[in-house]
Amino acid sequence: MGTLWSKGTSATQIVEDFTVGNDRVLDLRLAKHDVTGSKAHIKMLASIGLLGQDELEILTGGLDKILEEIAQGKFTLGDDVEDIHSQVEFLLTQRLGEVGKKIHSGRSRNDQVLVDLKLFLKEELEIIRDETIALFDTLQQLSEKYKDVLMPGYTHAQIAMPSSFGLWFGAYAEALVDDMYMLRGAYNIVNQNPLGSAAGYGSSFPLDRDMTTELLGFASLNYNVVAAQLSRGKSEKAVASALSQLALTLNKFAADCCMYMCPNFGFIKFPDELTTGSSIMPHKKNPDVWEILRGTCNRIQSLPNEISLMTTNMAHGYHRDYQLLKDVLFPGLEQMHKCLFMAKYMLENISVNDHILDDEKYTYLFTVEEVNRRVLDGMPFRDAYRSVGIEVNEGKFKFNGELAHTHKGSIGNLCNSEIKDKMKKAAF
Repeated sequence: MGTLWSKGTSATQIVEDFTVGNDRVLDLRLAKHDVTGSKAHIKMLASIGLLGQDELEILTGGLDKILEEIAQGKFTLGDDVEDIHSQVEFLLTQRLGEVGKKIHSGRSRNDQVLVDLKLFLKEELEIIRDETIALFDTLQQLSEKYKDVLMPGYTHAQIAMPSSFGLWFGAYAEALVDDMYMLRGAYNIVNQNPLGSAAGYGSSFPLDRDMTTELLGFASLNYNVVAAQLSRGKSEKAVASALSQLALTLNKFAADCCMYMCPNFGFIKFPDELTTGSSIMPHKKNPDVWEILRGTCNRIQSLPNEISLMTTNMAHGYHRDYQLLKDVLFPGLEQMHKCLFMAKYMLENISVNDHILDDEKYTYLFTVEEVNRRVLDGMPFRDAYRSVGIEVNEGKFKFNGELAHTHKGSIGNLCNSEIKDKMKKAAF
């Protein structure tokens, strides 16, 4: 079949194989967005007189048929077709005749792939938003359920001060709010229409770019046609940066779970079917899910750096290097979906130890509480600190008081409702 851009000479197969790489496989994920973009484009072409109404109806019917095949999983790229854009145009020409060749007027594959990518990334971010909110809700529910169950807090991996499961679960819920801000920022960047920028320098056709912006559901235009092309790579990096921040939160939570599952801690546990055993040690219940999640999130955190290295030192305008971004970002998106799902699934099956502090090794967890109690009774802070320290060194320290954490965000005042309001405002 050849390539749409062929000028009569054919590239050698070895060059074509190298330059196309894995792009044809990844392009299948853009298929429905390519057709959606084409439907908006031809409607606009008809509005400015470049297509007749009868031609618009024929092409729209052809595109709807392809869209139906995509939804049914029947759409494939032919072995001799370079990309999704070529496949759609070839199918239309094959099925509808010469009118199929008119679909590309006023477009370049440069702005076409940008539209596909932005529509795809918008959809992916919307799904990740919903998955993040679902995980947030689960964490908040656990925070409320276990708000009165105390656990040790640590600094420098040393026993520090009293914490609670309510505080722990709630902390990661609020951390997801920060991640939502990042997701929202990335969404705003990709939610701009590049269609009409063509190869990066616009078109002599009187294109109605406002019309395609509205039809495709973009919030705004990439107005400057050069700036539209500059968004290639920047859009992917913005999404990768948001994923990286979300992955950092999940990574730290997974690390906590790996540690807290260890019998030396014994803070949490999961059903046998959610852990794995040892080939030689029958007592083992390994945190493999959390370990894989932790490692996968480390990989996701590398995405912005990979994309930065792949997009640096290129002058403005399109370069074939950009094609490789899909090899990096698309698997990262898939991994993010899996991590969010598994984190929520594991948390729905978590059990917590509500007698952790019965162990005498946590006696010194309350030294700060005792210092503060003495200060409230009138003793200067430094004197209170020194007197408690002496009792600890002499093995005489005992704490018989009650915890009195009342300020916002503390053990006794988790502010979960306020945090929920923050998430509502952060979501897009």
